[in-house]
Amino acid sequence: MDPCGGAGIQADIQAITALGCHPLPVLTCLTVQDTRNVYNAAPVAAELIGEQLACLAADTPIHAIKTGALGNASVVGAITRFLDLHPGIPLIVDPVIKAAGGGDLADAELITRMRGDLFPRAEVITPNGIELALLGQSDNPPSAANTLLQAGCHSVLATGGHGEGAKIINTLYRSGQAPTQWSITRVGGEYHGTGCTLAASIAAGRAAGLPLEAAIEQAQQFVALAIGHALAVGQGQPVPDRSVRLES
Repeated sequence: MDPCGGAGIQADIQAITALGCHPLPVLTCLTVQDTRNVYNAAPVAAELIGEQLACLAADTPIHAIKTGALGNASVVGAITRFLDLHPGIPLIVDPVIKAAGGGDLADAELITRMRGDLFPRAEVITPNGIELALLGQSDNPPSAANTLLQAGCHSVLATGGHGEGAKIINTLYRSGQAPTQWSITRVGGEYHGTGCTLAASIAAGRAAGLPLEAAIEQAQQFVALAIGHALAVGQGQPVPDRSVRLES
């Protein structure tokens, strides 16, 4: 949870709602942060998360799952146990490791558990450039993505919001297939919570029955529109306005 409302669960709720789906929010990590950086974080008890997931699944159909900052390795365990009981639900993993301001949101044990247990269960993971280099152990994006695919990832959407150049280019890597790219015009600077918004929007598209590529296309259009109406919430990065609606 981001108390400044720019990223995390609030970003997910707003994006998912804007795209016509109903979110079922389960908090996994509480943070001390603002629009500039993350200063502290604490995981929610894994047992409580497991109880929440079981309670929700017994009451309502779940059509997609998106994860963000997870807090610690025990939380990964709670999520994977739930996934094993409910196979077939599309899982979108935003592998949150560092805040845009540089603050850490994952330790080595958590990263290891995500790589070994969570990523192979995901339909797609959505690392930014910094996360991709760390997770794939290479500064070369195709090489890093290939390392993750060989380690069990089904697909890797390398996001380009932290890069440079006139275009933001997002690249989908899958084993045995040529990469697929999407691009939007880069608006100067970085924005707080764009990665959360993109991953949540992909999950909303998949929940609505869109194929993965169509869900990514819709998500990118939504993020671009939200950035175009960004809000100056604090003294740091602007926050995408996720109250916007895509035209039918």
